Amino acid sequence: MAFVGEDLFHFQATIQQSGCTFEDFIRENYVKKWVNEDLYNAMRVRTSFVAAINDYLVNEGLLNLERVEMSPVTDPLAHDVEHVPTIHYKGMPYVVTHSMIYMKFLACFNPRLKGIFVDSPNIRLEIESPQRKQRGKYLIDFSQIDVELRRNRGVDLEQYKNKPDKVKKILKEDYEKAIDFFERMLIAGVAAIVDKNEDSLKALGVALEVPKQPFPRVRHDEALKKYGKVDLDAKVGEDVSTQFFWVTGLMRENYDLIYPYLLPDGSKRPLSSFTSDMIYNYDICAKSIVRETGKFTRALEILSGALREWLYEPIIQRLIDNRIIHESPEFEDGILQNISILDGYGPFLTAVFLKDEKGKPYFPDTLGAGIGVERSLYAMLKGPRIEKIDDVTCFGKNPDSFPIFLF
Repeated sequence: MAFVGEDLFHFQATIQQSGCTFEDFIRENYVKKWVNEDLYNAMRVRTSFVAAINDYLVNEGLLNLERVEMSPVTDPLAHDVEHVPTIHYKGMPYVVTHSMIYMKFLACFNPRLKGIFVDSPNIRLEIESPQRKQRGKYLIDFSQIDVELRRNRGVDLEQYKNKPDKVKKILKEDYEKAIDFFERMLIAGVAAIVDKNEDSLKALGVALEVPKQPFPRVRHDEALKKYGKVDLDAKVGEDVSTQFFWVTGLMRENYDLIYPYLLPDGSKRPLSSFTSDMIYNYDICAKSIVRETGKFTRALEILSGALREWLYEPIIQRLIDNRIIHESPEFEDGILQNISILDGYGPFLTAVFLKDEKGKPYFPDTLGAGIGVERSLYAMLKGPRIEKIDDVTCFGKNPDSFPIFLF
């Protein structure tokens, strides 16, 4: 731990040069926050929100999954991070989890499950804002309620390639079920806050309306044409009259379903040719309402999810297209011949490849989403008292706030 002490020594010397003592820094940036009424009220809202969502998921028949905080493989993410922290144990390197997406898939192997949920650990060493401004959505260590449900449709590769109309019909039906499920989940969480925490909302200077179904939907490709890429969610939110809304069909993670992708002749559709109605994912965005003026604040994405890729062949091709692996796994008599060049993906892809005694893949067809707890709080409570995402956390590590984190 000597290097920690050295870093703290240099940090203390730096703030001393600016006329601030170490005690002053801790008092101003930590202790005052811990004892103030704003954080207390935010924590009350958090408790109601998380408890209501957990109750909703239990009542829907989902089962709770344990946390997985390190693994040989983690979510590669579609955006840049500084690096992936690695822990060595018993001679094996493990990475800390960006999210539990792969574990959610594997946990859904059991056909008796309707689905699972977990308070998922997420460690993402986000890159500091190049403009050195508060972006209001990043924490490098945050909480996410992760959900995955089995679809149980049983569409195989032959149907996938040769019966596109049938497959599209099934996917559209399941997409609507996903939208309905997560709208009802958010309604349950918001209703609990409104019922139990009106005094806290008032103290924070914000209002909250229980949303009604259906939430407005905006296609990502249409929004992109109208608003451009920068601050897209916020710009869409300016034209949407409700506090919560969807942005749908964003080409993003390798496991978010795109269809039709693999074609009957063995070729694949170019990724650049996909439109939002061929991309089966979805984001919920939220705004707060400033109580005094009745005006909305800037919208922020709080939940993201999708129907998932479920067949071995497109899963492998998507991983290759995204340059996550460089070649397909090669199996021979149960031996993964090229395991050494697949990095940590060898065990996961072996599980995806496996079939039961009837020749049916174990890997499930699922849909899911993750809702960021701190980001949701910030989006709903932002206003006269809550200015940045740090304000809703006791120990939030916002890459845009401090050069070093003390707790």
